[in-house]
Amino acid sequence: MLFLGLGRGLGSALIADHVIMAMEFAHLPYKKGRTFENYVGRRGVERSGKKKWRRAVDDVVSRLKAALVADYVVLGGGKANKLQPLPEGARIGDNANAFLGGQRLWEERWIGS
Repeated sequence: MLFLGLGRGLGSALIADHVIMAMEFAHLPYKKGRTFENYVGRRGVERSGKKKWRRAVDDVVSRLKAALVADYVVLGGGKANKLQPLPEGARIGDNANAFLGGQRLWEERWIGS
């Protein structure tokens, strides 16, 4: 699973074989000398408007999903609820689940050791 957090910037994590890997896609070059974050974060919405921003999110999701061979993508963060329709292979995640998942990982690591 690939998680992409759309908010002020772009947060990202990949979960494979029960291992969470924090990713830093936000600052990778994307288009016209700008980064992924410049297109799909808050600056992208403000600069391009919602219609172009949605197209950029769709493109970024499809590129990263393909590159990482992710089964699906979970979108979260403050801007995720502005996406309609959702990019193919993506669903909206609830931020509360992220906190719960983090807590479970912490408990398994330290209590289950």
